[in-house]
Amino acid sequence: SEEHIPCNVFLSTGPVIFKPVENQSSFKQIIIIPEYFVYREIWAILSLVGTSHEEVELRVDFNTLLTLASDKRSMTIDDQSHLKKEAENSTNPKINRYWIQRYDLFSRFDEGIQIDEEGWYSVTHEEIAIKHAERCRGKVVIDCFAGVGGNTIQFAKVSSSVIAIDIDPMKVKMAMNNANVYGVANHVDFVVGDFFSLAPSLKGDVSFLSPPWGGPNYCKVESFKMDMLQPRDGYSLFKIVQSITPNIIMYLPKNVDLAQLEEMAFLSSPPLTLEIEESCIGGKMIAITAYFSRNAA
Repeated sequence: SEEHIPCNVFLSTGPVIFKPVENQSSFKQIIIIPEYFVYREIWAILSLVGTSHEEVELRVDFNTLLTLASDKRSMTIDDQSHLKKEAENSTNPKINRYWIQRYDLFSRFDEGIQIDEEGWYSVTHEEIAIKHAERCRGKVVIDCFAGVGGNTIQFAKVSSSVIAIDIDPMKVKMAMNNANVYGVANHVDFVVGDFFSLAPSLKGDVSFLSPPWGGPNYCKVESFKMDMLQPRDGYSLFKIVQSITPNIIMYLPKNVDLAQLEEMAFLSSPPLTLEIEESCIGGKMIAITAYFSRNAA
């Protein structure tokens, strides 16, 4: 319709709701829209200032609403399958905070990216994964706990080849799909298997380790210890990886005990050099990347 319809617009994590307004001449209807209809930049600002859904009221005309709804980073109103997916994810309390960051995790998210619940809080932000990959240019990289492929994709863009391993066949399937979205699947050997069982037969220039941190609760401890890593403690994992290559990248919680990392490097035979990098998004540190090497990786 070409009619210019004024309305009240409220942000919500629920479905789209149209409500007639009684006894109000200036506004003909109230539209409660889910946050996934709004540009991520707007929502990011609201999140930063701590504004809740109930505290936000936007006054826009109906045509503007349609523009927001059809933005390339949102969805079209008649895309019912996308609506169902977005509604489920945006209202799931376990992943809502990560859903808001979906384009930071995968810039091509809307092109068919697949993520399971664990993947939402374990996948590396794309900006950080790109930095990891730059350190591996032209190398053979082993992504020991590939998950849904965030790091694998970036390694595949610049390295000689990538071996992506995960024990969960569904995660490997998702990683393959996501690598296809980015057009790099042909540069990756995907392996369903237990890294610890496969390690003796693996050969590569760099091993990348982003083992499970134990879920989002890792941030509740003051100092994250290496024995808190899963499925095995960090010391055992580090020893196994050294049998493949001394060039090791570990992506770890921001509150990891740095003294333990220094100890691991020093006690290696021969001792390894260690470089610590603060991995940041938007100027905020969210993790630590430890680069171990006998020579520069």
